[in-house]
Amino acid sequence: MKFFYSLLAVVLLASCSTDPSKKANSNKESSTETAVSSAEAPVMTFDKLSHDFGTINEGEVVETAFTLTNTGSSDLVILNARGSCGCTVPNYPKDTPIAPGDSAEVTVKFDSNNKPNANNRSVTFTTNTANGREVIQIRTFVTPDPLKEQQREARRQAMQANQ
Repeated sequence: MKFFYSLLAVVLLASCSTDPSKKANSNKESSTETAVSSAEAPVMTFDKLSHDFGTINEGEVVETAFTLTNTGSSDLVILNARGSCGCTVPNYPKDTPIAPGDSAEVTVKFDSNNKPNANNRSVTFTTNTANGREVIQIRTFVTPDPLKEQQREARRQAMQANQ
């Protein structure tokens, strides 16, 4: 029985090595692997990161195009693109590999219906880049529709009267 406990103690001590040089080498290998994979990752580069539609009238639907180029060294894949609200809709090459050096177009539509005044919206892309997420912005000032503005004001007053 003494032999069994002695053997168990040796095994436990050997498996719990706390040699700092081994940990450092292990961490160095992990960070090297990460750096290599980051260096080989695709890079999503846009011709512009934001677009200003200027002043538009409420109810208008406007659209702009962003050109993206894969400036990395492996295929770029856009897994998803999501607008910051339902009024902002991106159209993009979903799950279609974009080779290094190749470009693609992303269009973004903005529906200004019931969105009076200043609007700042974003589109977030989920990708296979090192960051994993890339963001572009759109902005506009929406001139309120006079009839809709009257309706909104009537609703506000009705809500205040009910409180």
